[in-house]
Amino acid sequence: MHWPEPGQRQRIVEIRDNLIARIAEAEHEGWLGEVAGLRISLAGANDKLAQIDRRSDNDSVNLGVPNTQRPKTSQTHHNP
Repeated sequence: MHWPEPGQRQRIVEIRDNLIARIAEAEHEGWLGEVAGLRISLAGANDKLAQIDRRSDNDSVNLGVPNTQRPKTSQTHHNP
């Protein structure tokens, strides 16, 4: 899967905001086909932003607490 680059987040926000404005204009003008297409593009932009945000939230990895105790070794003695 190709993830959007986090550095592109601001550009995608600008695209999303532009799409919202274009949808409002198309609704005002009664361009229903245009509205439908723009809403699909808006959904894609919102999805890309959500992917960036999810990925940014999950960048850290919890490695847990290191175990500083030595492992117990079993010593078995065999009597000949």
